Amino acid sequence: MVLLNQLQIDARAYLNRREALFSQNATKSSDALRKLDTKNEDIRAPYSRDADRILHSRAYARYIDKTQVFSLIENDHITHRVLHVQLVSKISRTIGRSLRLNEDLIEAIALGHDIGHIPFGHFGEKCLSSICEREGIGSFKHNIQGVRFLDEIENLDLTIQVLDGILCHDGESDATILSPTTISHEHAFKELTERCHAAASGDEVTPSTPEGCVVRFSDTIAYIARDLRDAAEVGLIEGFSAVPKEIRSILGNDEREIINLLTLDLMATSADADGCTIGFSEEIGSALNSLKRFNYDHIYEHSKTRSQDPIIRTMFDAVYSSLKEDLEEERKESKIFKDFLDTPWLSEQYRRSVTPAGAARDFIAGMTDRYFERLYSSLVMPKKYESYRV
Repeated sequence: MVLLNQLQIDARAYLNRREALFSQNATKSSDALRKLDTKNEDIRAPYSRDADRILHSRAYARYIDKTQVFSLIENDHITHRVLHVQLVSKISRTIGRSLRLNEDLIEAIALGHDIGHIPFGHFGEKCLSSICEREGIGSFKHNIQGVRFLDEIENLDLTIQVLDGILCHDGESDATILSPTTISHEHAFKELTERCHAAASGDEVTPSTPEGCVVRFSDTIAYIARDLRDAAEVGLIEGFSAVPKEIRSILGNDEREIINLLTLDLMATSADADGCTIGFSEEIGSALNSLKRFNYDHIYEHSKTRSQDPIIRTMFDAVYSSLKEDLEEERKESKIFKDFLDTPWLSEQYRRSVTPAGAARDFIAGMTDRYFERLYSSLVMPKKYESYRV
């Protein structure tokens, strides 16, 4: 026990020495704010504990089979969410280290930033959002759902800084430079709720920490070239040579060059601003947005990528209607009870307060692509019996 206590003392001393080297704008461990937790910190800094809690969550485990871009493609070499978040974590920690920011906070935000994504990627999100609006429970947005999973459904008691970073991670935004907003400690979680409402209304919300800003841009760096690589892998484009020459002449000719240039430019531009703002130089930011538009036109909205959208929409409508009916009729044998509402890891407060429409939304949002497909098949395929004997 004496040895353990000394190890904890030494670990805390090391963490304090490390934080003494942070930039003046970095988020400190002493800034960490939770709703409930009164535990004394051990050998981990508070944001490191958050990263561990996310890693051990049920929602994180389901990253393993969630679409990044290409649904219904039988190819083991294309990117899924579980790989994407690792790429974001690595890129953002590299940038954060160069800017002397809090790498523990960066890691936690990066690992949790896509927790709210649902089966079949962004089109699946559109389908579920249409259903939610029709049901009168508001639009569906994966960033808000990520906060809901971690804070309400699993009740992990994460810090406000991590939850805020997850909420504000929008890597699809065209913004190329960000200045962190401020959240007051006294009303932090009330303000987080207000920011969720703003995001649900379509307003752009900016991270409250420079670490959150770094993750937001790292999300873009991680997917923009990787999606081109995946598109070439599945035969949608010929390769990086399909990108207009004027973009390649600035950003690079392959995945490695593009990631390297974007990372170094973000470091240099943000360092020049002394960490007060995080972003790209004007030339690189403009070229990056041009590459985003190319990806949208030639990958995300390509007719082959979208060819099965009507079928997927039908699947979402059928699964949602069936689950909501099971809830209203209290069919305890339903998957929504056995695999969700009656599980021991679910927050008791959530279990008591959630509506049937909200529970159906959250259950679907948490499904992997494979689970969703199996559930749909069980609804539409005739049931097989071994015999008709009672």
